Amino acid sequence: MSLEAHIHSAAQAADDAGPWRPRLFAAGDPGQRAELTGILARGEATPVRDTLTDQVAELLTTRRPAWRPSAEELATAVEGHLDGQSPLEYGTWVWYPWSGRLAHVLPEREYRELRQSRNQYKITAAEQADLTGRTIAVAGLSVGAASAFTLAQEGVGSRFRLADFDRLSLSNLNRLRASVTDIGLPKVVLAARQMYEIDPYLDIALWPEGLSEDNVDAFLTGDGRADLFIEECDDLYIKVFARERARAHGIAVLMETNERGMLDVERFDLEPDRPVLHGLLDGVAAADLKGLPVREKVPHVLRILGPENLSERMAPSLIEIGHTLSSWPQLASGVALGAAVITDTARRVLLGQFTGSGRFFVDLAELVRDWTQPRPMPPVPLSGRPAAGSAETPRTVPLVLPGPGEVLGEEGIRRLVAYGTRAPSGGNVQPWRFVARGPVLYCRTDDTQPPTLLDFRGTATELATGAAVENIDLAARAAGWACHVRPFPDPADPGLVCELTFSRAPNTPRPALVDWIDRRTTNRRPGPARPLDASHRQTLVRCAADSGARLHLITDRPELEEAGRILGAGDRLRMLSPRLHQEMMSELRWTPEEVQKTRDGIDIATLEADGADLAGLSLARHWPHLSFVRQVGGGRAFEEGARNSVAASSAIGCLTLPGTGAHAHFAGGRALQRLWLTATSLGLGFQPVTVLLYLFARAERGDGTGFDAAETATLHALRKRLSALVPHHPDETELLLFRLSYAPPPTAHALRREVDTVLRFDEPDAPR
Repeated sequence: MSLEAHIHSAAQAADDAGPWRPRLFAAGDPGQRAELTGILARGEATPVRDTLTDQVAELLTTRRPAWRPSAEELATAVEGHLDGQSPLEYGTWVWYPWSGRLAHVLPEREYRELRQSRNQYKITAAEQADLTGRTIAVAGLSVGAASAFTLAQEGVGSRFRLADFDRLSLSNLNRLRASVTDIGLPKVVLAARQMYEIDPYLDIALWPEGLSEDNVDAFLTGDGRADLFIEECDDLYIKVFARERARAHGIAVLMETNERGMLDVERFDLEPDRPVLHGLLDGVAAADLKGLPVREKVPHVLRILGPENLSERMAPSLIEIGHTLSSWPQLASGVALGAAVITDTARRVLLGQFTGSGRFFVDLAELVRDWTQPRPMPPVPLSGRPAAGSAETPRTVPLVLPGPGEVLGEEGIRRLVAYGTRAPSGGNVQPWRFVARGPVLYCRTDDTQPPTLLDFRGTATELATGAAVENIDLAARAAGWACHVRPFPDPADPGLVCELTFSRAPNTPRPALVDWIDRRTTNRRPGPARPLDASHRQTLVRCAADSGARLHLITDRPELEEAGRILGAGDRLRMLSPRLHQEMMSELRWTPEEVQKTRDGIDIATLEADGADLAGLSLARHWPHLSFVRQVGGGRAFEEGARNSVAASSAIGCLTLPGTGAHAHFAGGRALQRLWLTATSLGLGFQPVTVLLYLFARAERGDGTGFDAAETATLHALRKRLSALVPHHPDETELLLFRLSYAPPPTAHALRREVDTVLRFDEPDAPR
């Protein structure tokens, strides 16, 4: 379609939507006066407002600010200005067919002179004349409608192009200047009517079909190139594509986001090679965004906004879109502020008083505040990055079994402890410390780590330590050493979990599981949801039984769906509980530098999260955001991850062991490690999802300490639902919930502390 055809089509579509241009009748033209008489005779023009003589009087007094005429003097001056003409024949009659109103106004030049007289000297007469001759294109008529109206009101531009495909809905009335009688009108029509009602001499072209890749060039350059483009589109592809075309045509772009007064200025008229949106999309072009599902657009939107820039109400609101909110929240105050920011900046850009590009904030909450609110969190990654524990970066030195000999020396102990440190631990906190004294290796808890809600009575620590000891035992036997384990040898020293003594046993069979220790890892990648092989099921159940444990597997698809809902509800509770949220965020490592520095915690690269999930996690990092979500009863988005991962699984497993207390958890850790290594040997992805079990333990055996009444009630309800899937026996220890899948290998794995940071050598007679 040609440029002229696009313009004609847009004008025709606007006309079909109903009248939006006023009819102007020159009061001194007999033919036009006769046509107006016919309209009046048919009763189509009512009411009639004729204040022409008052307007002339105001114009004359404005021109002579010091003049204080009497009524007679002013009447005489008005007659002189009319120069013998009847007032009825002076100026312009303006009929607004959508309302029927008829108004009598000054001629165009005098009308603008008087209407803009209060702009002096914030805008000089020469500047006002310059601005009046400008053409401004506005796309997206929420902030855009208010901006277009304010621009017209201030006299910044007199030719406008308005584009929006949408119609006014009732929910728009929270921020758009309109009436309930306007519901259903095209937004372009509504905006044009309002602008014409303050200045009937404007020249406005409408594009009621909105912007598309086919008409953007016509919108920006048809009937002459626009001097400025105000871009407020919702569609991400059009937002970027329109900028690319504005850059090609050398047109400056302004955008206000209705969020903390955030204004973007892109001076493509002065910087023809400037990257769109300040390069925040990191080389992503409009073509890369075309046709993307909404979920895949989220990381790009977050890159544009910058999660560190979001207000404490907007960030949680984004989390709730699609759950308790249907769309991006906006307020009338934000729209009004945005219109003011756009208009002020547009005026200075067009007058050459502002030549910069960049992002600016007119944040009322920041400017008018009591200075007691916490500052936002620093920015975090919104997309994938190389993992500190990727295949290219070993997580620690390679595992090597101790060599043969009559004495297991220091190097042999180091090698065994290296195997031990490959064990799993909640949050990868690695809660163990080892002390070697001659032939004895003591395993202790790390008493420098603060207690957590999930580590109820140290049971998670004991579970992890048992897993580490199982690794050491497997490695020792593979090297020809017998390992004697004595748990909790000293009741007076609760930090001492066990002592290990080694003796030569060259004929000990080599345990096959030792070869899988360095390959065992948490695999959070989704699988194909294929059924669990019967042989694999039997092997896992037998492995658990051989350790004195019991394995319950959920494989029925409806039951898996219910398990996903239960686990999702647990994740939501964890995210919206202040202390649990703080503890979880303290486990996360956001940058490779942070991962390498601590060599513990959860590297976000190991979460196997896509850009949308990382964007959501970055929003959820800051507790005030989550506090508001909790306050409004939101957070359903936090349930999706568990539901989706369980849906992509072959089974959910629950490992239990008879007995309760520290001994049961320590022995359970050993059983857990053997089970996990067995699953790894079968090619199964293994991911713990065990948070709920430790929350249940605290709610049931710890009187709910750390939870409020609502959280406790939620946990009891979730326990009842889970028990319908996995029978709960009070005389058993629930060790781990986990999911199994035939997922591809993980792309990253967690680092471990170096052996010398968790192991020390003491003299044989030194105190433990």
